[in-house]
Amino acid sequence: MQFLWRYVEDFVGKGLSMGVILEILMYASSSLVPMALPLAVLLASIMVFGNLAEHSELMAIKSAGVSLIRIMQPILVLTILISIFAFYFANYTLPHSNLKMRSLLYDITNKPPEIIIPTGTFYNELPGYSIKIENRDRDTKMLYDLLIYDHSAGRGNISVTVAEKGMMYYVNEHQYIILHLFNGAMYEDEQVKSQSQRESFPYRRHTFEEQKIVFDITGFGFKRSDENLFKSHYQTLGTKDLSLTIDTLQMKISEQISYLKDNLVTTNYFRRLSNPHNDSIKVAFPETKLSTDSLLNSFGLSMQKTTISSALTFARNTQSYIQSENGALKSRQIWKIKHEAEWHNKFTLSLACIVLFFIGAPLGAIIRKGGIGMPVVVSVILFITYYILGMLGKKSAEQSQIAVWFGMWLSTIVFVPLGIFLTSRALRDRVIINIDPYIKLFTTPYHFLITRIRLYKIKTIGKRRNNN
Repeated sequence: MQFLWRYVEDFVGKGLSMGVILEILMYASSSLVPMALPLAVLLASIMVFGNLAEHSELMAIKSAGVSLIRIMQPILVLTILISIFAFYFANYTLPHSNLKMRSLLYDITNKPPEIIIPTGTFYNELPGYSIKIENRDRDTKMLYDLLIYDHSAGRGNISVTVAEKGMMYYVNEHQYIILHLFNGAMYEDEQVKSQSQRESFPYRRHTFEEQKIVFDITGFGFKRSDENLFKSHYQTLGTKDLSLTIDTLQMKISEQISYLKDNLVTTNYFRRLSNPHNDSIKVAFPETKLSTDSLLNSFGLSMQKTTISSALTFARNTQSYIQSENGALKSRQIWKIKHEAEWHNKFTLSLACIVLFFIGAPLGAIIRKGGIGMPVVVSVILFITYYILGMLGKKSAEQSQIAVWFGMWLSTIVFVPLGIFLTSRALRDRVIINIDPYIKLFTTPYHFLITRIRLYKIKTIGKRRNNN
């Protein structure tokens, strides 16, 4: 649904077939599989062990001498298989799906809108023609009071067609439009040679009961682009290609930094004016080390102004050059970080299945609630926390605030100790937090107050009866 709302403006009015829409939705849905698997493992593990604990089946198994770890082993094997599948899916299937989706989405975005001629105004999107209609019957698709200017000859409004009504439909897989006209006339200016003929404005008139005008709209059709144009994007690469691309980007960054240093030293830092007085300094002070102040004072006033002005100009030019190169260098570094983040992402989402299993299984045994209610709430809260930590780490890594590996593994680093803690509590049959004392602390004053009010009412009723 998020995908549809994001690209709904690109889909509307394009005349896309249902097959194309289902294809783009299938590619978009495949990108959710690596995220859906960890959530499914978390929810399923909480539901299974919650049901076992709620119906005392887990207690019966433990009483037979089987530990919780032994109970978890078969499902752990299944979880490991799911993690392996998630990795291969993210490394092979998902890049291919992203390539198909990006290519198809580009074609849909750049497809011209479906031709719909509005009423009461001229429509000029058809090359060489200007069409105006007054009314349209939406039930019968009939157009009324048509006015068509033909500019295809490139000589202006030399041909005008007027029709009482007409119909428009596509032929040959939307490559051509047929405008079927009824009860009209066509007026066309004659191409004359002499001046006398020009002054008389001759034209031809042709009346018709039926006439068809063919419009070539080949450029308006849906075309599929070459998928090789999108293969360089990091979301369409596997771990092997990502590693090669990261090395190439690092090499280019190092070359750019080295070139920047050399260029600054040779071109910007050591510059001199094309003035013969510069060579005279070597003659006057052949082997003397001079400070900038003493060297500047050796010049005349005019030369000092020229030197200072030139130095300021050189400094400003150097500053602009450094800022420009720094921006290009940062863009390349961000692109490299995105590739590194995608490389780590192949492993983090796969390992998340195992991490969340060791949270869901003991948590279900502790809370002892099965079904869909409580497990869904708990699993959604835990997964949202896991996802937010992952996005926070990824954004921080892309902004070079933390290391890429730390940002991408931040959620795993936080949830692994939580899984160990919950597993240890479940092995000892202990609750996470015993909230009974806190409930008693808050409910005791309430029960005391209610009891006192009831006693007061009883005494009041007794006094009234005695007085009566």
